Amino acid sequence: MRDEPDAGEVSTSLPFSKRAARRMIQRAFVLLGRNKHLRQHIRETHLTTLWVLEDWNFVWTVIFNRGRIEFERRPAKKSDLAFTWRTAGAFFRQVEEGSAPEGSFELTGNQELRRFSEPLLKPLLESLRHVLRNPVDDVGESLL
Repeated sequence: MRDEPDAGEVSTSLPFSKRAARRMIQRAFVLLGRNKHLRQHIRETHLTTLWVLEDWNFVWTVIFNRGRIEFERRPAKKSDLAFTWRTAGAFFRQVEEGSAPEGSFELTGNQELRRFSEPLLKPLLESLRHVLRNPVDDVGESLL
């Protein structure tokens, strides 16, 4: 009897595939780019962030460049901040709860830029929660 699943196994508690999760995460960042409050907050900033879900081997890069947000499916060679969750399940639980308590994920990188972590993470969780509840793109096609 095994206590822990292998790192390569997909959690059965999530009602969508890895591919669907990647599409929903990307859609959440698109919606995040429309958040005027966040764009105002990062207007003077150039910040490269790395986002990691370790158990799914998901890594993506988000570049915040003077109020614009760019999503890359590849990891950045050099990031200013890295947000890492050990499991996708933990990440999506935080999305549903709408908060990411300290210690629930690992934040590494430039100490001076850590002040941007909360203004980035909270709107992302809200945006992704919206996408999870309504998983469609701009033209109404399902992301699942």
